[in-house]
Amino acid sequence: MRVVLVGPPGAGKGTQAQFVAQHLSVPKISTGDIFRANVSSGTPLGIEARRYMDAGDLVPDEVTSDMVRQRLLEEDCAKGFLLDGFPRNLTQAHVLEDIVLGIGQRLDVVLELVVDDDEVVRRLSGRRTCRQCNHVWHLDFDPPSREGICDACGGELFQRDDDKADTVLHRLEVYYTDTSPIVGHYANLGILVGIDATGPVDDVTDRALAALRPFER
Repeated sequence: MRVVLVGPPGAGKGTQAQFVAQHLSVPKISTGDIFRANVSSGTPLGIEARRYMDAGDLVPDEVTSDMVRQRLLEEDCAKGFLLDGFPRNLTQAHVLEDIVLGIGQRLDVVLELVVDDDEVVRRLSGRRTCRQCNHVWHLDFDPPSREGICDACGGELFQRDDDKADTVLHRLEVYYTDTSPIVGHYANLGILVGIDATGPVDDVTDRALAALRPFER
């Protein structure tokens, strides 16, 4: 299967991408992984991306799209893939369709993880990160036994800037402006399926696999 995973920040895309890809026996491909691989290997695209990143600028769509194109041409993607984090806007969605058609394939399904804004803010703003070992705790779902102290190493816990409520709300605004329109695009193509992404991780995974079952070949 060839699957695209979409949803707002905090919807659990990374976690579900791992479980779903494993179930489908296809590679999980995230833009973060692709960026890290290209930058660390010093590929021409990685060098170009690093130039923008070092300047604090967003990596242009064309650079990101070229990285995705190269990744999808690798042998392990011949029988399918799961994309997490791409496309992020309509321009990238159209590029992805061209890429997939160009390699003689097609997208089977776009799985949307649906979570309301209050839940997103609760999930992300409750995270606390250890300054020493980088372990991430959560005030509601996985609290440390001592407030502000990491159980793993005794280090100080802090709230990252991108986990603060105001920042989370801004990230949601960006999502609705840039990424949300692709949901309507894929709905018009008849390949969008949405699931409730609240509740225990295992329950969300069960819903995701049930939603994908009609699309399996």
